[in-house]
Amino acid sequence: MGSRASSLLREEEIEEIKKETGFSHSQITRLYSRFTSLDKGENGTLSREDFQRIPELAINPLGDRIINAFFPEGEDQVNFRGFMRTLAHFRPVEDNEKNKNAAVSEPLNSRTNKLLFAFRLYDLDRDDKISREELLQVLRMMVGVNISDEQLGSIADRTIQEADTNGDNSISFNEFMKVLEKVDVEQKMSIRFLH
Repeated sequence: MGSRASSLLREEEIEEIKKETGFSHSQITRLYSRFTSLDKGENGTLSREDFQRIPELAINPLGDRIINAFFPEGEDQVNFRGFMRTLAHFRPVEDNEKNKNAAVSEPLNSRTNKLLFAFRLYDLDRDDKISREELLQVLRMMVGVNISDEQLGSIADRTIQEADTNGDNSISFNEFMKVLEKVDVEQKMSIRFLH
């Protein structure tokens, strides 16, 4: 089945992406086909506007934050490899991956990397901590006008009070991980990609 997608993607590129992301050959070619269909400029990259055409992101209250996660700081285009690297955070952890050699760098879909991805959705100014104001901004995105500012402030204050163990009135990544230690992040932050 010589699809256009696999013909434009060299075999060695597919192998490198497989190693880096853990996706299978067929998943990579399928996702490449989706990538090229989103690439309205037909230049091998996606813009924020290309992502905004995805209906699920358009209606997601955190859609803009998720879209931003695909773009390295200061960049306004993402190539296929960067696209795959970000998607790999949502790849389910397979049973055979759970006890891999710790000397090898953690896979992009590890629990720690999934949590780091989620943490960065909240850390709007990228200072490696979530402030009350950042938490409020994300809560507003998620609930809109359904809850008063006073109620949102109370939720933000309670959240920081419960998570902040060092008393700096913000949530560090380690504090974020500690709060979520009993949450099944692997299940909640996984998308079932077709094989």
